[in-house]
Amino acid sequence: MMLKKIARTMAYIGSIITGFYLFTSAPGFHKREKWQHLTGWDYAHRGLHDNEHGIPENSMAAFQRAVDKGYGIELDVHLTADNQLVVFHDDTLTRMCGINKKISGFLYSYLQQLRLLGTGEGIPLFKDVLALVDGKVPLIIELKVDGSNQNLLCPLVWQLLSGYKGSYCIESFHPFVLQWFKRHQPQVVRGQLSCNFFKENPHCDIVLFLMSNLMTNFFTHPDFIAYKYLDLKNPAVIYNRKLFRIMTVVWTIPGKPTYDRFKGKVDAMIFEGFEP
Repeated sequence: MMLKKIARTMAYIGSIITGFYLFTSAPGFHKREKWQHLTGWDYAHRGLHDNEHGIPENSMAAFQRAVDKGYGIELDVHLTADNQLVVFHDDTLTRMCGINKKISGFLYSYLQQLRLLGTGEGIPLFKDVLALVDGKVPLIIELKVDGSNQNLLCPLVWQLLSGYKGSYCIESFHPFVLQWFKRHQPQVVRGQLSCNFFKENPHCDIVLFLMSNLMTNFFTHPDFIAYKYLDLKNPAVIYNRKLFRIMTVVWTIPGKPTYDRFKGKVDAMIFEGFEP
């Protein structure tokens, strides 16, 4: 009798945990036509760059090259110390500019003097990138939160996007970015970026556990998920794709064999280091 009681209790606890997991990772229901215009494209990661041959990532040259070849563009947006929106991936300037300090600590007047990887290319303003692309190809715009500046970053991004006529969506690892757009501009297509954070750095971290398993979806209700291509077997990803038919973007495809393996199985791919 005691064993049966323990088994029933464990089954009850298991059902509660399962229900909680399914509830928190569910994205909500969305009309496919909201994001369908963004599917079927291949998106050049940080532009169609070639860091080794003078076309650095997230540069105007890389974006122009992507436009010329008809690829969608994935790019990253940071906020500077004087509240300018710049297109740059890393939190620090170390890798791209050789300065071991955070980009958010500088005025744009200083940043515009820097060169990317020793080329003639500088750090572009987001508004200049929008003017260059001008709706010719769709954009996946990743918003980079520094500390808790999302409530300043998001409105400034929206100020520019509100007048932009091309196709775009926003994405972020930070769920509060999605929450801001859900609350203030729900018509904007928004995506939750994630991966299995524990593969490279296994440790106990409840926040990373929630993010890895898309368990912030219950309050952000993303229109799509953008997940690392190596981690697509995550149960939450399978659940979102199979049950909710949510738009799925995979990142970052490193070569043609991997590209061919996923072609037709996901809604869009972000690629780097080759041309599909």
